[in-house]
Amino acid sequence: MDSTVTNTPQTNSKLNVKRDPVKTVILASMMGTAIEFFDFYAYGTASAAYFPKIFFPQMTPLLATLLSLLTFGVAFVARPVGSFLFGHYGDRLGRKKTLVVSLLVMGVATVAIGFIPSYQVIGVWGALLLCLCRFVQGIGLGGEWSGAVLVATENAPANKRALYGAFPEVGAPIGFFLCNGLFFALERVLTPTQMMTFGWRIPFWASAVLVVIGLYVRRRLQETPLFKLAQERDNTTASPLSEVFRSNWREILKGTFIMGATYALFFTLTTWSLSYATTALGFTSSEFLLLLLMGAIIEFAVLIMLTSVLADRVGRKKVLLTASVALVGYSLVFPYFLTGQ
Repeated sequence: MDSTVTNTPQTNSKLNVKRDPVKTVILASMMGTAIEFFDFYAYGTASAAYFPKIFFPQMTPLLATLLSLLTFGVAFVARPVGSFLFGHYGDRLGRKKTLVVSLLVMGVATVAIGFIPSYQVIGVWGALLLCLCRFVQGIGLGGEWSGAVLVATENAPANKRALYGAFPEVGAPIGFFLCNGLFFALERVLTPTQMMTFGWRIPFWASAVLVVIGLYVRRRLQETPLFKLAQERDNTTASPLSEVFRSNWREILKGTFIMGATYALFFTLTTWSLSYATTALGFTSSEFLLLLLMGAIIEFAVLIMLTSVLADRVGRKKVLLTASVALVGYSLVFPYFLTGQ
């Protein structure tokens, strides 16, 4: 969702609308993203560890894993759709409404996954329903991610926009930690047979509780000051999507390629590596989940905050360029970490 009014110090000084307290903005943006990514990672973990045997038992192990991870990839087709859809209506109707709807869409799809019968019950229809729910998940997350960052940055002082924008980002490792922590606990308590029968469904059902809490928090959130100002000035547009493609198509392409490279490596590390480590390297699922949990907190969350503070001091472009160079370097050495030696 693109801002309808440029967020500058001059503009901010003219805002007479009531702002949400800083704690409310941080909680609403971070908690919603944490819930959305809890849902997203629940699917990623289940698709790597359980879905091959539950929804594709008729296939060879290799083909079953590939098909399971393919259903995981369905959301990456849907996420741009969700971003454009919720971004369009976010600039027309407001950020708060679209954030509430995106969270609800994601939550319903996630809980529904927990009730899908296995291949033994309904055959290939289980995999088809899985893809459908996964597509809806992707639409919800696409709207959530951009909207949460926008709410945070539109409420931020001009010299702290990167820091405020980091709080929704921190929601991702929080959701990752909660989701994989729950899977880790379940695998320590339940037997492998119980996990395959019903244990894998529990994180999807547990999402319903988190969604209710998230909806309560977000309904208490006010509309952002910049959007209110745009409404007062009658500065909203009837066709935000066409306008942004006409005026900012270069920025869209640049942002798409930057995030594409980032997510390619991120989900290789978090989802594919879980499948590979448990099948080729001899790790148990709980052992590798513990390693992922440590990485999520020590590196993921901490580095998000550090780089956001740095971006407010030295500029976004320098931080992005440095991170991109580091990303290329890491991608070259990463295969050696999975040799099992």
